[in-house]
Formats: sequence, C-alpha cells, structure tokens
Amino acid sequence: MNTDALTDPTHRARLKDDMMRFLMSYRFGIEEMMTKVNILKDEFHYIHAYNPIEHVSSRLKSPEGILKKAVRKGCPLTIEDIRAQIYDIAGIRVTCSFVSDIYTVRDMIVGQSDVTVLEVKDYIAEPKPNGYQSLHLIVTVPVFLSDRVEQVTVEIQIRTIAMDFWASLEHKIFYKYDGAVPQTLLAELKEAADVANRLDRKMERLHTEVMSLDTSEAARQDDTFLGALRTLPVPEGLLDAFIAATTEREDRRGRTGRTGNGPV
Repeated sequence: MNTDALTDPTHRARLKDDMMRFLMSYRFGIEEMMTKVNILKDEFHYIHAYNPIEHVSSRLKSPEGILKKAVRKGCPLTIEDIRAQIYDIAGIRVTCSFVSDIYTVRDMIVGQSDVTVLEVKDYIAEPKPNGYQSLHLIVTVPVFLSDRVEQVTVEIQIRTIAMDFWASLEHKIFYKYDGAVPQTLLAELKEAADVANRLDRKMERLHTEVMSLDTSEAARQDDTFLGALRTLPVPEGLLDAFIAATTEREDRRGRTGRTGNGPV
C-alpha cells in the first residue's frame, strides 16, 4: 500500500468508501446465512419432534482485526487480496446439544443448492493438540446487490455446548496471558477438553436411551387411543387422516432417537 497516497484526501475518501462496501458485503453474507440457519431452527421447533440447533450467533471481524490477521498471514493489504486469503471475516457459530447434531446441521447447510463449500476442517474427528474441538465450514453464499450478485465467504463453526464452553474459557485465558499461558494451565485445559469430550459422548448415549424409551411408550399410548377411536362414529376419511398424521409423528420420533451421522 502506498502510504504517501493516504495523505491525499480524495484517495482516503475512496479507501474509506471501498472499506465500507467491503464490510457491508460480509454483513449481508452473515444475514443471508443466519436466515438459512434460523429457518432450519424454526422448522425443527414447530414441525419436528426434536431440534438439533440450540443457539446461533454471528460476528463480523473489525477492520483492525482484519488488518492484524492480514499482517500475520503476510497478505498484501489490498481489498482483493484480503478477500481472497482471509476466510473468517464473516463468522457464524451454531451450538448443538450433541455431537451427532453437528453433522446433521452440517448436512442440512451444505445440502442447500446456493451454498458452495470451499473447505471443511473437522476438529472433532481430529482435535487440535490443545484439545480444541469444533467443525468448521468455509462456504460462500450469494448476496444480491443492486448492481450485481456477489459470492461472500462465511465461516461456520458448529460445536456442542460443552465444546463452546471450553473454547470460550480457553480464549479468555489466552487473552489474559497475552498468549504466554503457563504450561500447568495448558495441561489443565487439555484435561478439561478430554473431560468435555467424555461428557458429550455420555450425554448423547443417555439421550438416545431416553428417546428410545419415550418412543416405545408413546407408540403404546397411540395404539390404545387409536383402538378406542375406531369404536366411535368418526367419518372414515377423517380417521384415516388422523392415523396418517400419527404415523408420520412416530416416524419423526424414531428418526430423532438416533445416534446420528458421524464424521465423513
């Protein structure tokens, strides 16, 4: 970047305008992706028997943060190079209850026709040495502007509640020690990550067992109710529709009592 040009008011105004447009496109990319995820979340809440999405949040990296990362990566300080080399300017975090939910949400997101997957980093199948676990997706989504359609890169992190709690604590510790964390604390963080992983696995096993019991009991009650209903003077078409709806509900219950998809 030509630092002498920064003293030119016209050039500075143009740079400011370019940066505003640059960040605006990423903000729109976040909104597009948040809409997709929230639609899935609401659909599961109102229609399905189980919702794999607990919480969704987003963040847009600040101009200072973008420049710091560009310098660390040795990326030229131009809009074009930053766009091409830095993928986490726009970020979304999806928190799930169980590990299998992570892969369910992943499949729903990447299965959308206008979402293009650039990169997948599965830190659940292969955790980082410090114990960090999460599933990272780098995707692009189309943003429809007044004069063009722009493909915007968004990073999506999908993790369990336990993984998110650990990552939040680890970030606070590294910030407090400015990266120079004592070895004893690093060892304890790794141990805590292992405990969180065991907790995730155990809670999912318990969840699967409970869902299996609930499904069996619900099916027994429905059979009893339907048997009694057949003795009443209910129009045949209405009874058939009710039975079909009940069967569909049981199918959904059966699907949610799963151990889920695994890493691919």
